[in-house]
Amino acid sequence: MEKEVLSYAGDISYAMKFCRQILTPLGIWSLIYDRATRKEKILSLPLNIACIFSLCFVLIPTGLYVLIYETNINIRLKLLGPLSFCLTSMIKYCYFGLKGEAIGQCITHVENDWSIVRNQHHRTIMLEYATIGRNLIVLCVVFLLTGGISYHTIMPLFSSGKINENLTIRPHAYPGYDRYLDPQATPAYEIIFLMQFMCAMVMHGVTIAACSLAATFVTHACGQIQIVMARLNDLIDGKESKGTGFDERLAVIVHDHGKTLRFSVEIEKILREVCLMEVVASTLIICLLEYYCITEWENSDPIAILTYFILLLSFTFNIFIFCYIGELLVEQCKKVGTVSYNIEWYRLPKNKGLSLILLIAISNYPPRITAGKIFELSLLTFATVLKTSVLYLNMIRAFLE
Repeated sequence: MEKEVLSYAGDISYAMKFCRQILTPLGIWSLIYDRATRKEKILSLPLNIACIFSLCFVLIPTGLYVLIYETNINIRLKLLGPLSFCLTSMIKYCYFGLKGEAIGQCITHVENDWSIVRNQHHRTIMLEYATIGRNLIVLCVVFLLTGGISYHTIMPLFSSGKINENLTIRPHAYPGYDRYLDPQATPAYEIIFLMQFMCAMVMHGVTIAACSLAATFVTHACGQIQIVMARLNDLIDGKESKGTGFDERLAVIVHDHGKTLRFSVEIEKILREVCLMEVVASTLIICLLEYYCITEWENSDPIAILTYFILLLSFTFNIFIFCYIGELLVEQCKKVGTVSYNIEWYRLPKNKGLSLILLIAISNYPPRITAGKIFELSLLTFATVLKTSVLYLNMIRAFLE
């Protein structure tokens, strides 16, 4: 018994490890997980304050600079993308705190599923989908941090601006501090640089956190659907469920299927607002990044071109992950109906075979991850985001010409 407890505890750690590692430095983990360690709870408040302060450190002075002081439309456009990302990151960060209880219930659901699995084949299925979720998180981390670090370090450090022949300035990723102090003087320049870098880590950390929660929960739900299909394939003969009758096996299938569908609905409830911000912000930011790539190409600035291109790939891949997991959930849930029909139901008595009709009917209306109940997250939505960004790009270029 003790060995089984250690086994599922290790499986839970494997499935939730990346989420915990991403959310803990942001001070979010202890807000959503009721069994967080004492150390995590103590560090939560100072981490929350530090994250909010770093976001405000960029958002307020640069926002005022763009709205009030800057009159050049091209510079305003160049700062609109980073400011939009900072603003949506602030909103998502606060949202995670408000939705902490609901997110914690989903984490508890995942842990309970791991604690009750006894069939080794079913455990293998869950581990397989947990690995898929972890791989998606790793890809998101690599793409977003590569783009974010490039923008906040490479561009400021390897670029310089000349006011005249005798004066060269060291630019920051976000301007607007010259209204309050001399941003070129030491140590003001270094402090601003480090604070902006910290803000970048928070912004990209929040985006990665949203992606990690979505990937972990949805892939877990897909794993549970795969287990339901495995039970369906064993429904007639009961080779993997010896000692149980048909009615008992069918009852377990219906119970597990209903539980997974309810879990999917809860996932959609906690992610719909985040997904809406991701879709809207990604459409705008991808459009602006395309514009930045074109303008920097005309200016023949290789560092800026490379940085903006990496960022373009990062944000494109980020919204692709959200759309992919939405598509994955729908496709997996639809397969329940197909498997229900493809089993040897004709070997059953008439009244027993009719029991499968409900499963087939429900599978025609699979749960869907939506963006604020407005857009359904799917590969079609991903294509729409890309097409819309190009449309807005053409509008911007036409307006500025």
